[in-house]
Amino acid sequence: MLTVGLTGGIGAGKSEVARLLASYGAILVDSDRIAREVVEPGTEGLAAVVAEFGAGVLAADGSLDRPKLGAIVFADEGRRKALNAIVHPLVGARSAEVQRSAGPGDIVLHDVPLLAENGLAPHYDVVVVVDADSGTRLDRLVGLRGMTPDEARSRMAAQASREERLAVADLVIDNDGPLDALEPQVKAVWARLRERLRSRDGA
Repeated sequence: MLTVGLTGGIGAGKSEVARLLASYGAILVDSDRIAREVVEPGTEGLAAVVAEFGAGVLAADGSLDRPKLGAIVFADEGRRKALNAIVHPLVGARSAEVQRSAGPGDIVLHDVPLLAENGLAPHYDVVVVVDADSGTRLDRLVGLRGMTPDEARSRMAAQASREERLAVADLVIDNDGPLDALEPQVKAVWARLRERLRSRDGA
């Protein structure tokens, strides 16, 4: 088994790279998706969030009102840490469960937005960084996601710098160009990951 940490700044195109790698055969562990799953109605995660933040963070249907909770935690670092203390262990446990289900010949791809920020690079055999310059990312966030320029810059500034991400990279995918230039690079990275797995198995 080969464990791969995939990361990239907001707007870099990490999700598309994850989709492509999964289509080639990688087992995808999506941290953002799992973080949503562990606080779905009926879960211990949601019960713990309500115990910490009150029933006011619930929508009318009993699900988590993410905008309301976000307004609380992004305005108060202490409250954000309290939320992370609930959610992160649950995400970690679920991610480990998915990885345990993989076979010895599998490549397990962990899609981790905050890999560099949280010092997680040592947890993976290979770290792949999807890279794009700040101007490209800003244009995508404004043009494709509908953010204002100030919102986009704020989100970008809250993450690790481009240099910090590249410093932990074993492999880099340059996604400054058009989408049709991306897939050949991802295929090349997939080939290198398969070769890395074969070389280690043969060692």
